Amino acid sequence: MRIFGKVRHRPSASWRQATDRAFTLIGDGRYEDAGALLTRAADLEPWLSESWFNLALLHKFRHDWEQARAAGLRAVALLDRETGAPDWWNVGIAATALQDWPLARRAWQAYGLKVPGDPHSTAGTGEPVGMELGSAAVRLSPEGEAEVVWGRRLDPARMEVLSIPLPSSGRRWGEVVLHDGVPHGERITAAGPSYPVFDEIELWAPSPVPTWVVLLEAATEADRDALEQLASDAGFAAEDWSSSVRLLCRTCSESAMPSGEGNGDHLDPHDHSEPGHPGPLGHRTAGSGSLWVPERECGIAAPAGLVRGLLDSWVADSPDSREWRDLEEVC
Repeated sequence: MRIFGKVRHRPSASWRQATDRAFTLIGDGRYEDAGALLTRAADLEPWLSESWFNLALLHKFRHDWEQARAAGLRAVALLDRETGAPDWWNVGIAATALQDWPLARRAWQAYGLKVPGDPHSTAGTGEPVGMELGSAAVRLSPEGEAEVVWGRRLDPARMEVLSIPLPSSGRRWGEVVLHDGVPHGERITAAGPSYPVFDEIELWAPSPVPTWVVLLEAATEADRDALEQLASDAGFAAEDWSSSVRLLCRTCSESAMPSGEGNGDHLDPHDHSEPGHPGPLGHRTAGSGSLWVPERECGIAAPAGLVRGLLDSWVADSPDSREWRDLEEVC
């Protein structure tokens, strides 16, 4: 096969040495040095799609989306197969980061995904909508104090955060994050389905809704549930962090872990708590037969002008079994 006047062959030893060394440097976070080596590899074998795929990957790690798009397009121009190549997925991520919607649509379709809309119409060249990819989990700040939260996939590279993240993540409910294409772990629900866990790359669209933490006195689970429903009915969210937060080591977080999703009775192997007394490494999800603790730490995503009224309305509906105190904006 001839490409750009060259005969297609296996890469040279020099190409392999430069590439192997570059990925070692990437693992150490030395992106500039790795970039010099991968550029040299591309000069050695410019007709090899892997040369440009590797450069696109490096630019993705650096969040240099213009360069990632350019290198990615050179990679896909040299592909031997029509669909399913990861090169197209990287192009899709870069195009999504740049809001280059015609290219993003082309990338997902070339990968083999169905993208709704007529590509020849104005609507068909805009932001991909209606792909119906369902729910998934995303690992926020994967290189730092990582936190896995639930979200709704908008397209193959973006997810809307539907959980209320802890303030340490720096993320808010309702934000849209750009995420990588290869899952690192999965969450298995009591009902049976499992959901992939993707790593966040960067914040794509911020949320104007602040995060609050409040201490509740909720006599029963039904009292707690009433606040979550009240917040949802108002178009915002409340989440019982006393039940939803678990601390996992990285190895387990990136593996297949059971998830109670607030339903059923689940005790994970990292839970060091006693029934009714959540410990520092986990929690026992409230369920049939478990001991309920009235004091709950709750996260609320709501505007400043609404949050106190929301809590007061919750108490007013059942003043004998509900109280709140120590409301604080945390993110």
